Amino acid sequence: MILVTGSAGHLGEALMRSFRAEGVPARGMDIKPSPYTDIVASITDRAALAEAMIGVGDVINSATLHKPHVVTHSHQMFVDTNISGTLALLEAAIAAGVRAFVQTSTTSTFGSAMTPAFGEPAAWVTEDVMPIPRNIYGSTKLAAEHLCEMVGRRGKLPVIVLRTSRFFPEEDDNAGRRSAFSRDNLQALELLHRRVDIADIVSAHRLALAKAPALGFGRFIVSATSPFTQADLPLLNRDARAVIERHYPQAESLFERAGWSFPPALDRVYVNARARDMLGWSPVHDFAHMLDCLAQGCDFRSDLARAVGSKGYHDEIFAEGPYPVD
Repeated sequence: MILVTGSAGHLGEALMRSFRAEGVPARGMDIKPSPYTDIVASITDRAALAEAMIGVGDVINSATLHKPHVVTHSHQMFVDTNISGTLALLEAAIAAGVRAFVQTSTTSTFGSAMTPAFGEPAAWVTEDVMPIPRNIYGSTKLAAEHLCEMVGRRGKLPVIVLRTSRFFPEEDDNAGRRSAFSRDNLQALELLHRRVDIADIVSAHRLALAKAPALGFGRFIVSATSPFTQADLPLLNRDARAVIERHYPQAESLFERAGWSFPPALDRVYVNARARDMLGWSPVHDFAHMLDCLAQGCDFRSDLARAVGSKGYHDEIFAEGPYPVD
């Protein structure tokens, strides 16, 4: 039995959909009821966790307060869910003798380390880059990672941390990007350097569960495979179009036909080499796949991404964007 926390969210639902479709025993837990939630409770509720762990062999913790909640939720709420909740879940998993634990984290932990100074090359972001969180979201997710590392390295429970890049289907929170690019145009471009399809995230989590006992602890970036190399970085942050067209000569005509634009610059590249090498992960939905879909006139998102769809982040609808930004 696999316990999936955050089962009413984007990733939690995707995981539960995948497990149920294959007949894999899985139990969903979330503070919100949903068709994929079996236990309605918070991961800070230790009594509920003890009950949820009965018969569980593996745990995936995708429950979180995240970036869209930074303005609408207090710092204490972030600490309670992302840090205290992770600790409670880890300790419940240890007490239950769980085989493997996967913690869903985020590339947002890197924060300011992902933004090069003006005129500098684009950032080459690997797991070795020192995080500099920008907000309470990144800070609490990084603290949760440290708890996972402490547990994993002490041999109390095999733990894998997956730092996922963008996978939500909602409009971008940045008004400038929303005005410059359509949603599909922007999210297609992000597959070059900072986005991953939810189906590929699900496959990474499943591989992480399988590899965790042998690894003990590991931390991996989960993002679509980028075509760029370190030699591309200086020009990438000055003339991204030139670099993109060098790697994909067909992109210009396909973008022109779709009415899409190229970005003037890309400031970072998430590097997934460690996940591919150590987890055996092979993401399918990359920029090349997107171009093939564009040529065929079909959606570049996976069937799973379309099935989960857009959830929004709040009960309230905001006029200025998908969520308020500080």
